[in-house]
Amino acid sequence: MMVDDGVCGRDPAVRVAGAGNDSRSDELLAAGRDPETGVAVAAVGSTGIAGLEPLMLATLDGETAFFSEMDTDGVRALVEALDEGTLPTDDAMAVVEHEPETASLPLPDEGPLGVGERAVLAGCGWTVPTSTADYRDGEFLASETTADVMGQLREEGLRGRGRGDVATDTPVVEEWETVAEADGDAVVVVNANEADTDAEADRLLLESAPFSVLDPAFAAARAVDATDLVIYVNESERLARERAKTAAQTLDEAVDRLSTRIVAGPDEYKAGEPTVALEAIEGNHRLESRRTPPGPSEYGVDGRPTLVHTPRTFAQVGRVLAGDDLGGVASDPGTRLITVTGDVTSPATVELSTDDGLDSALSAVEAGGRSLACVGGVFGGLTRTLDVPANASGLTGAQLGTNGVVELLGESTCPVAFAGERARFAKEENCGRCVPGREGSNQLVNLLRDVYEGEYKEGMLRELARVMRETSTCELGRDAPRPVTTAMDGFGAEFAAHAEGRCPTGACDR
Repeated sequence: MMVDDGVCGRDPAVRVAGAGNDSRSDELLAAGRDPETGVAVAAVGSTGIAGLEPLMLATLDGETAFFSEMDTDGVRALVEALDEGTLPTDDAMAVVEHEPETASLPLPDEGPLGVGERAVLAGCGWTVPTSTADYRDGEFLASETTADVMGQLREEGLRGRGRGDVATDTPVVEEWETVAEADGDAVVVVNANEADTDAEADRLLLESAPFSVLDPAFAAARAVDATDLVIYVNESERLARERAKTAAQTLDEAVDRLSTRIVAGPDEYKAGEPTVALEAIEGNHRLESRRTPPGPSEYGVDGRPTLVHTPRTFAQVGRVLAGDDLGGVASDPGTRLITVTGDVTSPATVELSTDDGLDSALSAVEAGGRSLACVGGVFGGLTRTLDVPANASGLTGAQLGTNGVVELLGESTCPVAFAGERARFAKEENCGRCVPGREGSNQLVNLLRDVYEGEYKEGMLRELARVMRETSTCELGRDAPRPVTTAMDGFGAEFAAHAEGRCPTGACDR
C-alpha cells in the first residue's frame, strides 16, 4: 500500500529511509508497495547516516526493526510477513520498542543511530518529509506565534548556526529586533546555499524535514512583520528545492499569505556568505560581499530589512517556539549538527548537545588511522584532538571553526600541504571585493610556497593572518588563514622540516 500523506501511527508500516536520493532506494520502495496488502509503505528522508542507507524500518505493534542491507526480494518478503502479523527480526541490525504514535525516529542503544540525540533531527528518516500529518499533527508553530517570541528568544539566548547565518554564533534575537524596528517591508531569507560538500546538515534538514525549517521561518516572518520569504538553495540541490517548495506552499495556504519564492544560487563557496546571498537573490551577475554596516538586518534584499538564517538556525528556533527544553550549555543552548567526513567509509551527520564533547561524534563512522582533523569546514582549524566541547565558545577557544564539520585526515596527510591547499582555495574562491581577502589570500599562497623553497617566514604568515582576520569584508577572508595558523601552531616541526627540504609524512615527496 502506497503512503505519501503520512506514516506516523500507521501499523504495520515500512519506511524506506533515503528514498529519493538514489535509484537503489527507489527500487526498494517500488518493490515494497503492494496494493494487495495492508502494509503502509512510505518514502522518508535520510537519517543522516549515509552508510546505512537505503535503510528499511519495519514497524509492527510499537516495535521497529532496522535493516541496512536488503534487496528487492527481501523487501517483498518483509512486507508479506508484516501483512501476516509477524515482524521479522533475525537479520535486523537493531530492534527498538517505542510509542506507536511517535513522530521521532526510535533510537537504538548502539550503532551510528545511537550517537548523540535527535531533537532537530527527530523526523529525519522517520516521517514523510512533506506530510503535514507527520509534522506536529498538522499544528503549525507559525499559526501560534505571538508577539512574545522575541522575549522567548532573548530568554533562551539562542545563537545562530552555520557560516551562512547573519547571526553566526551570536544571539539571534538581536537581528530579529533590528529587522522588526527598521523601516520598510521586511524579508526573511532561509539561506541553504552551502557549496561545501562536507557540510551536509542544511541540505539534510530541507530534504528530510522541511517543515522543521520552514514553519519557524514563517513564524519569524510573522514576528518581524515580513511580507516576503525567500528560500535560497544551491542549483544542484534538486530534492531539497522540491521538498522546500512543497512545504512552503502548504504553509502559505495554511498559515499566512506570504510572497514566497525559491531562488537557486550558484554552487560556489562564496555564494553562501550572507551578503553575497543577497546579491544572488537580487539577480546580480557579479557576486561580491557587501560592506557592513549596515548589515542585512537594516539593508538587505532590495534595500529592505532582511533576516538571514540557515536551516540549522531555524530548526533551533522551532524548538524554542515549541517550548522544548533546549539543554546544552547556558552560553550556547541547544544542539549542533556535526557531519563527520574525510577519511571515513561514508560520512554521517549527527546531533550533539552543546555540552557534549566533539569526539563523541566519531562513533557514527568507520574511520581508518588518523593523526589529525580539520574542524569547522573548508576553513576550519587543524587539530590533533577532538576532546573539545561542541559549542561556540569551546570550538573558537580551541581555534577551530563552528560550521559543523569534522574532517578526519589520514596518517599520510601532510599538514603543510593541507594548509596550502586551503589557502589556494581561498585565492580561487574569494569574491575579490576587498584587498585583504583578494590580495591576502594570494600572499598566503606565496608565503606557503616559499616554505617549500627553503624559507619559513612564520612571523610574516602570522601578521598576514591577523590583518586578514581583522580587516576582510566577509567571513571568507576572515576565516581563510585559520587552516594555516592552526597548522603552524600544532605542526611547527613539519613546517621547519619542509624548509629543510623534507616532508615527515612523505606525502610531498611523491
